Amino acid sequence: MSGTTGPNTAGDREESTIQDCDDCVAPAEAFSVIANETRLSILEALWRAPERPVSFSELRREVEMRDSAQFNYHLKQLTDQFVVGTDDGYDFRQAGKKVVRAILAGSFNEHPELGPFEIDGSCANCGASLQAAYDDDVLAIDCTDCGKNHGCYPFPPGGLNDRTREEIMEAFNQRVRHLHCLAADGVCPECNGRMSTTVTRDAEDFLGLEVRVDHECQQCRHSLYSAVGLSLLDQSDVVTFHRDHGVDLCTKPYWDLAWCVSDEYTTIVSEEPWEIRVEIPLDDEVLSVTLDGDLDVLDMERRCRSAADEGAQAVSD
Repeated sequence: MSGTTGPNTAGDREESTIQDCDDCVAPAEAFSVIANETRLSILEALWRAPERPVSFSELRREVEMRDSAQFNYHLKQLTDQFVVGTDDGYDFRQAGKKVVRAILAGSFNEHPELGPFEIDGSCANCGASLQAAYDDDVLAIDCTDCGKNHGCYPFPPGGLNDRTREEIMEAFNQRVRHLHCLAADGVCPECNGRMSTTVTRDAEDFLGLEVRVDHECQQCRHSLYSAVGLSLLDQSDVVTFHRDHGVDLCTKPYWDLAWCVSDEYTTIVSEEPWEIRVEIPLDDEVLSVTLDGDLDVLDMERRCRSAADEGAQAVSD
């Protein structure tokens, strides 16, 4: 059930649920409170304030409402759920900040489209150029030739503001890394619920992968899919391996790393239990990383590239 946690197998520690909250407001009621132009103006005025708390009179002046009683009515509707009153004035509760941030992100009221436009990088499948396109709050990267998808993720409209296309792609790269980092750590990037991770083989074709990692939130059902290699982007030994070869893995676009968007370099060693090996070739070396079904590293080997490794890389290139 949404909003609940599973049984506690680690001990008798009491686990909280949304149902334990005596002061919680029903979602329909919460949305009805902010579905008012004046109340949204109050939240925006609080956001713009150089310092908080903000006094009643200052807040009313910023909203430009002459009727003090009417303004007080709307402010009271926001108080406790979205705004908190103190002796020094009014300040945000976290819910109020989230409302303003959602407005700034454009998630509810903006629906821009962008592209398709060519981006730096080449297809992990055929080596052709890549293009990005933005529609319905989602940014997708595809090959211009074979059509292979190199990622398709939500990207709030506000992320397009005041950025060139190159800067948009840089921000998108960091966002995708952040989403998967949270998911791999068991935290849903949407609702902070519990995220489960499973490895799937021979599943229905998605992203052109035979071996796929699925992350799914047990609370809101938000899901993320990727190649196994994408989970290694922030692994310290992998980062060091690239740094030793003059590559800054922290800023390198994930879609330009074949082992992140393809399973060509992925080998299933065992399924019971899962052991998956990802081989990362770079210059004259190969970093071989073996993971379990939870994407924890079991083994790591760094070796010189053999003729077979170089031949496989040449075919890929």
